[in-house]
Amino acid sequence: MGSLNPKVELNGRVEPGYEKVAEAFLANFERHDELGAAFCLHVGGRAVVDVWAGATGADDAPPWQEDTLQLVFSTTKGAAAVCAHLLVQRGLLDLDAPVTEYWPEFAAAGKTAVPVGWLLSHRAGLPAIDTKLSIEEVLAGTPVVEALAAQRPLWEPGSAHGYHALTYGWLVGEVVRRVTGASLGRFFADEVAAPLGLEFWIGLPEEQEHRVTTLVPSPLVPPEVADNPTLAELIRKFTGPGSLLWRALSLEGAMELEDLPYNRADVHAAELPAANGITTARSLSRLYAGLVGEVDGVRILDPDTLGRARQPRSEGPDKVLIVPTRFGFGFMLHSDFSPMLGPGSFGHAGAGGSLGFGDADAGVGFGYVMNKMHTGVAGDPRTLSLIEAVRTCL
Repeated sequence: MGSLNPKVELNGRVEPGYEKVAEAFLANFERHDELGAAFCLHVGGRAVVDVWAGATGADDAPPWQEDTLQLVFSTTKGAAAVCAHLLVQRGLLDLDAPVTEYWPEFAAAGKTAVPVGWLLSHRAGLPAIDTKLSIEEVLAGTPVVEALAAQRPLWEPGSAHGYHALTYGWLVGEVVRRVTGASLGRFFADEVAAPLGLEFWIGLPEEQEHRVTTLVPSPLVPPEVADNPTLAELIRKFTGPGSLLWRALSLEGAMELEDLPYNRADVHAAELPAANGITTARSLSRLYAGLVGEVDGVRILDPDTLGRARQPRSEGPDKVLIVPTRFGFGFMLHSDFSPMLGPGSFGHAGAGGSLGFGDADAGVGFGYVMNKMHTGVAGDPRTLSLIEAVRTCL
């Protein structure tokens, strides 16, 4: 299709009435230094916007295609949460039961009474581990699971919440594995992605690797802050090596974002259920459309299960991210930190800018993916402009 921005060729489809969404998508390339991206919006189970533009990497990278894949960091957490709630819906998992009912080894270091629900709502006190692991051990998964089982909580479980940036995936994933006998990536592929027809992997098959974009990192201290020494130093204090946020985001340095291991094929192939999901905007939007309603006759979670999943479970100051955050069971909820469409919204953002969410009130599925990372975990200006455009069109 034609372009509203002469510098970027817009591809895809926009139904009448949603032109402002396409305009906002294109404006991101001029206003927010977008490199390559895709966006999809479902309303009432039907895709009404499905667009892509830009390049798949820096320099002379090929243009973004309809089937280009993107790693979406913590946006993966929403997919992991769906797996847990599907087991709840089937009567195979009780969020109020102690984790040890499914994973006996988890009882070590005073964690006997921690319920499954606290893993999903970031209340277990396990955002980091004391064990120093190599990146190879992290990708293997089992060493991280064993370290988490042995780990003493960093605060009294249940007394507060703090973002379990990477550990969330292995904590929830191990419970899923103990219940089903399948890894979370395998369970998601068979029980969620296949029924909905998603191109969404947690553990990418080798034959799909050629479709994945190259991530372009952002500086730790944003350019607009670098000229303010006091503010720049404050950011380094809370995010630099040794800080709890750094420990949580990098797993003691093994997955240091500034080194960008997430461009590596072996990282794509591993299962990091909190951080390395690879998908398209189309499939991300379709996933959430299939949670709030039917898509081609398929709905993954029933209204009661979804209603419980998106009830607030953790609100207020976050011991890892410092600022106030708001979570249900595994999903970010609409808040100043993670803005979505409104009070009925639930989903998850990813480091650098990606975002997937559903809105039960509006019947919306929203999926945005990109390869130029901005600083931050949520509330990216590119998604804010898209959300406002969607709100206007609805």
